[in-house]
Amino acid sequence: MKLLIIRFSSIGDIVLTTPVIRCLKKQIPDAEIHYLTKKSFQPVINNNPYINKAHYLEDNFHELMERLSDENFDYVIDLHHNLRTLKVKRFLKKKSFSFNKLNIEKWLMTTFKWNRLPAQHIVDRYLETVKFFGVKNDGAGLDYFINEEEKVKENDIPTSHQAGYIAVVIGAAVNTKKYPLHKLKDLCTSLNHPIILLSGTEDAENGNEIAAIDRIKIYNACGKFSLNESADLVRRAKLVVTNDTGLMHIATAFKRPVISLWGNTIPEFGMYPYYGENYLSNSEKLPYDILEIKNLSCRPCSKIGYKKCPKGHFKCMELIDPNEIINKIENRIRKK
Repeated sequence: MKLLIIRFSSIGDIVLTTPVIRCLKKQIPDAEIHYLTKKSFQPVINNNPYINKAHYLEDNFHELMERLSDENFDYVIDLHHNLRTLKVKRFLKKKSFSFNKLNIEKWLMTTFKWNRLPAQHIVDRYLETVKFFGVKNDGAGLDYFINEEEKVKENDIPTSHQAGYIAVVIGAAVNTKKYPLHKLKDLCTSLNHPIILLSGTEDAENGNEIAAIDRIKIYNACGKFSLNESADLVRRAKLVVTNDTGLMHIATAFKRPVISLWGNTIPEFGMYPYYGENYLSNSEKLPYDILEIKNLSCRPCSKIGYKKCPKGHFKCMELIDPNEIINKIENRIRKK
């Protein structure tokens, strides 16, 4: 049985589809799993052993469709469900199963603050998409695979951090998901542990500004490493402090403890840290903390986010106290 799974973006969303990939491959004896995404996200799936073949969207959409048509898939599993994936399904003319994005429920929540969202993680909603195949959640959580060549070498990080560090993810897809720079400075000033700052090149300048506080304690890795190298730094961290972003989901794939900071988005959208029931059943307590400012009349303002707070005050992030983050970190470190 040849299956095509589609998820074009983004890093976190693709990582959240990995239980579907694994469960299909392991629970259907003759399953041949193909995955379609954007070329820019190749590192996220490139090493996944449950994927038989990956296909990448680049510039020529028609050529891609011709190549996919030659594969003669039995089924298409659409875990993105937008206009572009509709074009793919129409072109291939195969039986398809599409993920329910709950757009109406999200609109009601962001517009009127009426919560009609199911109390269900997006992973379980992804898995509902493939219930036709008799596939069930195996409880193993998310997957992320890194080749040995892509792992960070010891001498690529400071000696002061080689015995252990806290990873602080300072970036996010949009600004209203980012913990403010001045708050990050306060956090990193007061935190008495080696710190590695993580994000892409777009946050390198902010990273330098934070690292200038104490260049021995704080190492700015923003923009210095590839995605998979950054994922490896997450894997090796004692604990990860992170915004609602892709590295948060990579951290949970590696079963790292997470302190999760939420701005304009909310966990009720179903994308909070996901570890899988097998791991949770063996834990004394949840391996993550969620820090958010509840009962703000303007939150959530969007299911995705904005360049800046529409109200101008950014209370959803500004009111998260760095000392509360530090308390959560210390509580988890002490329990190790």
